[in-house]
Amino acid sequence: MDRALEATPIADGVYWVGALDWGIRNFHGYLTSRGTTYNAYLVLGDEPILIDTVKAPFKDEMMSRIASVLEPGRIRHVISNHAELDHSGALPEVLRTIRPDSVLTSTMGARALKDHFHWDLEPRVVKDGERVELGNKVFQFIHAPMLHWPDSMLAYLEGPGLLFTNDAFGMHLCSSQRFDDQLSRSLLEYEAAKYYANILLPYSGRVQKLGERLSRLRLPTSMIIPDHGPIWRKDMDWITRRYLLWAAQVPTPKATVVFDTMWQSTAVMAQAVGDGLMGAGIDIELLPLDSVHRSDVATKVLLSGGLAVGSPTLNNSIYPSLADLLFYLRGLQPKNLLGIAFGSYGWGGQAVGILEKLLGEMSVELAAPGVRVRHVPDARAMQQCRALGARLGERLMEECNQVGQP
Repeated sequence: MDRALEATPIADGVYWVGALDWGIRNFHGYLTSRGTTYNAYLVLGDEPILIDTVKAPFKDEMMSRIASVLEPGRIRHVISNHAELDHSGALPEVLRTIRPDSVLTSTMGARALKDHFHWDLEPRVVKDGERVELGNKVFQFIHAPMLHWPDSMLAYLEGPGLLFTNDAFGMHLCSSQRFDDQLSRSLLEYEAAKYYANILLPYSGRVQKLGERLSRLRLPTSMIIPDHGPIWRKDMDWITRRYLLWAAQVPTPKATVVFDTMWQSTAVMAQAVGDGLMGAGIDIELLPLDSVHRSDVATKVLLSGGLAVGSPTLNNSIYPSLADLLFYLRGLQPKNLLGIAFGSYGWGGQAVGILEKLLGEMSVELAAPGVRVRHVPDARAMQQCRALGARLGERLMEECNQVGQP
């Protein structure tokens, strides 16, 4: 076997043996601008253990890293924390190669693996909270359903205090570095927020429950070890606090102004709306959809208390890019947002009403009636747009003051 690739030691007898995907740019409609990693981990001991695998095309990369530490056939157990194919795609071939004694997973994980691979294998199902001895290693399993699939679970290795969290606390970020303290805080904050906004936001209630449970368990934890992105060995409190903050979705004095335009009329309206928001003391992001991806907009929305959307009327409806964005955001279920709509039109003028309807379906509270402008906005129309932005800003400041946000 090719042994050119090396495992990375992360603790005594524990190694990262995953794969680096530098080139991926689309992950379920999420723009992975910096690639991703598929993290798998090897735990040495009397009965060596592999925790998760990798996406199928990266199987040889993982096996090469394993072989740099241990003959793969000596692995006796595989823990499958999550059956999604970026973590389990290589699993059937790996099992045929190493022939372990057991595959451990949750009840829903066993079902998902069977549905994926249509095999006769009967994994060992571990219960929520169960402690399992694998040779001289003891794991405790914590089920975390819907973070972000029904089968998701965490595995805690007693002794060194390693918490393997699968998709929780991860990010899509490919890097030469394996640990959080080797990367800049600004990079970590943006990519962690983007991951949360686009993957975990709909399950924020589950995130809060997991936070409460981990607090009750008081597990001595030296590292939080996800299956995408860097391992948290320094700023564990920082990332767990961020998760609870994002899960709470408390209104902030920030607004996202997102729009598309046909002949620049809606674009200049967006500028005026943004000017009104800034005049009310609100930080804004002005995002034209012809150059900004939906998943980056979702990230900004996570960090915002206000959402302003603008579209020209096209074929008695909204611009396709706005339809794409709003249906995407609706699936992510953001909470506690105030919103407004605006747009230009030539004759029908239905776009603003459609935008307001879609915002309502997202449970976004409208701060004021929208503004429609026929063709090109004049000075009066621009003032209406500024006033619309100012009204959203005033309402947003009121909401923030009520919850104690600065």
